[in-house]
Parts: sequence; structure tokens; C-alpha cells
Amino acid sequence: MPELPEVETIRRDLAVEITNQPISALKIFSPKTAKNSAAFFKKSLLGASFSRLGRRGKLLIFSINQPKLISPRQTRSVHKTNPALFLLIHLKMTGQLIYVNHQKKIAGGHSLDAKAAKGTASFSKTVGGDLPNRQTRVMLEFKNGGQLFFNDLRRFGYLKIVSAQELEKIISTNYGPEPLTVDFSLNNFRLALAERKLKIKALLLNQKIIAGLGNIYVDESLFAARINPERLAKSLTPLEIKKLWQVIGQIIKKAVFQRGTTFSNYVDSRGRSGNFSRFLKVYGRGGEACPTCGAPLKKKKVAGRGTHYCAYCQK
Repeated sequence: MPELPEVETIRRDLAVEITNQPISALKIFSPKTAKNSAAFFKKSLLGASFSRLGRRGKLLIFSINQPKLISPRQTRSVHKTNPALFLLIHLKMTGQLIYVNHQKKIAGGHSLDAKAAKGTASFSKTVGGDLPNRQTRVMLEFKNGGQLFFNDLRRFGYLKIVSAQELEKIISTNYGPEPLTVDFSLNNFRLALAERKLKIKALLLNQKIIAGLGNIYVDESLFAARINPERLAKSLTPLEIKKLWQVIGQIIKKAVFQRGTTFSNYVDSRGRSGNFSRFLKVYGRGGEACPTCGAPLKKKKVAGRGTHYCAYCQK
């Protein structure tokens, strides 16, 4: 599953291609993926454009700019304003966003070819064949000839159009502060951990507490802070909390700069593998030597997720 750095890479690259491009056609191949009715989707998107591509955690938020419809009866002093709408896109485990415009092809999300990690996968194999294909759930066409495909092998991902009020409720109830933002302060981080009887690994994966962190960056952060993933959050000392807060910010910042992490099922939104893999210390390295002490790295399930750590360095 793409995490914050990978989704941020997708957001940045797609923003260059589709911002302010009018949508001329829409096809929904899987009603389950589009959480609104087909009629509402078409009414909201056809003729509209995306004025801004935003994100919260792993959730992509596309601001919909609908053309204003003014009836002949309205005077110049009267303006009809359309309510603000947003298209939410979540890739979940196997979602892909693929943009094609003539010879330009970019893709981001889950790759269908293990060779993608080595940079040798063909674009066609990465996205499951000629588009649209059997993985395609929704397709948008733009006036300039570009096409945006939402593919999803396991159908866990979704698209949903919401109002500003609905968006505010979704964010406030489902997403905590995320790294690299003002709200992710040391004081707020301390409060999030205070008296929590959760294992620190489980707490960091909880999107309602901290948005955007996933398995890769949680494992790497806990190793950098020398904290065992099975420790209870409330057992961390003030110095350990400060260290963990610092390394989370440092690792996420570096991962965003490197366009995410390379592994067998991720390709960034220009069809390129991420570059953070060479900086990974523990993730995916169970059984290998710890880069700090040389002891074999452990792999076990913690909070229901495969977890990589050093039993000697992380206490």
C-alpha cells in the first residue's frame, strides 16, 4: 500500500497534468468503486475541472471547479454559486492512478509486475495491459485528450464525491495530524502517546492518531529511535518520545524528496520506481545483519502487520 511519501509523489505529478483541465467524459466500469450514483458523478464532473489536488494522509482530495450556470433571468449583480464539491480518491492496497495523453504515460500506485522494482517492467505490464483493461474501475477523459484511469485489482480503493461539510467531518473523525505539518508538534505528539496502552507500532499505524504513516516508515522510525515496536506507548520516556518525533519527520521528509520507497508493487506517477529503498535500514530485511550491531534482524507480526526490527538495538 502506498504511504504518505508515495501518495504525495502521485499528487504532485498529476497536479501538473490535470489541474484546470475540463472533464469531457466519464465512464464507471465498477459501481462498487464509485461510492456515489453514476448520475451524481456525471452531474458533478462533466464540464468541471480540478482546481486543486490536495491530500490528507493517504487520501487524495481533488477540488472540483464546476462551471457557474446563470439563467437569462439573472442580472449582472446576481451570481449563482455552486456548492463546493471534492473528489476523494483512496488507492488502498492495489489501486492505481494512470494518466495517458498521446505519448505521455504516467502511473502511480500498485504495480502488477514485480520487475517494476528493478526498473525493467514495461508500462503495459505494470498497469495490466492496454487501457482500459479488466482492472479499470473508473475513467475520466479531459478536453485536451488526456485520460485518467483508476485501476484496482482487489477493489478496495474508492472514489467518492463529497461536500465541504462532509469532507471536514471525514478529516476530523478519521485523520490525525500528519508529519511535516504545523499540527505535528512535539507537544501534540506527546499528548497522542500519553497513557496509551497500545503498542507503539499499533499507535503509529492508527490514521486517527497520526495520518499517513504505514508499515515501512513506522518500522524505519522505530529503528532510528531505538524503540522496540512492542513497547506500550505510555512506557516511552520524554527523551524517547522526542527522539521518535524527530526521526519520523526526518524520515518522511527524506522519503518525499526521494519520491518514495521502491519495492515490488510500487511505481511512482511517472512510471518510475521510488528511490528511498537504498536508505531502508530494517524494512524487508528480516534475517539480515543489523546495520548498527550486526545481529540478525527479526521479523514478526506486531499489530497484525509484518514488523522488522533489531531485538538488540531497539529496547
